[in-house]
Amino acid sequence: MSKKKEQKLNKGKDGFENFYLQIFENRWEKLKQSLLEESTPVSYNFSSELKTYFLDKASIFAASVLPLKQATDILDLCAAPGGKTLVLASLMEEEANLHANERSFSRKLRLEKVCNEHLPTNVRERVFITCSDGATWCKTKSECFDRILLDAPCSSERHVLQSREYLAQWSPSRIKTLAIEQWALLSCAFRLLKKDGVLVYSTCAICEKENDQVVSRLLKKFDNAKILSLDDDEYKTIQLEFSDLENKIKNFSKDFSFPNYEKTQFGYSILPDTQHGIGPIYFSIVKKDGGEKC
Repeated sequence: MSKKKEQKLNKGKDGFENFYLQIFENRWEKLKQSLLEESTPVSYNFSSELKTYFLDKASIFAASVLPLKQATDILDLCAAPGGKTLVLASLMEEEANLHANERSFSRKLRLEKVCNEHLPTNVRERVFITCSDGATWCKTKSECFDRILLDAPCSSERHVLQSREYLAQWSPSRIKTLAIEQWALLSCAFRLLKKDGVLVYSTCAICEKENDQVVSRLLKKFDNAKILSLDDDEYKTIQLEFSDLENKIKNFSKDFSFPNYEKTQFGYSILPDTQHGIGPIYFSIVKKDGGEKC
């Protein structure tokens, strides 16, 4: 096969198919079919007086694993469109403040609209929305948040597969570009964490290069970065019992139940081929042991 033809096959629909077939092998066909199907979101609302928001169970779960017990300064670094922001706002304690940031002005306006329409006044007044590049925050701030959710921009293979235009434009170079962006955001988020603070890094990508490999780079860069497991005693001391957490979420989403998840090297994934269409989502829980300045 000529080099020119080989390069051509690395892009577009054929390239996408070959790329993920190499990753998932015999599982790929079933996973692909589940990604092509529409997901079934569940409702999330504070009261009948407010608008109902709909989001995937996996997204609710990924946001809820950020332990908010006794956390007062919380950051949602890439917050739009706002579903996970609502989850954090519903679970944070009464003394806590939530900072929700979005770099795109148009998406920031959407985030504001979601918060205004779906949050009660007493909660909304403790949610502060900003518009800037989250990867640059550590140039002016350091160690100022107890908890951070970084739901990073990603490949979002479900959306690529469901769009003929996006699928035709797909290229492996897009993953490399996104991984660089994700690393910039994650390394900045880690610097923004207070000592003993915890962050959750999440994406809706299924490619390891955007998930575990980005987290692996953080562990190599920072000696005080530590992965927490959902089963760790250390994690359980800063998180509600899962039964209590699930019951608390059910106050806002009565149809919610914790989905099953698969362990990865540094985190967890929820894939729709085994979870009745829920997901995909990846998340990793990282604790900061000791202070690391910008």
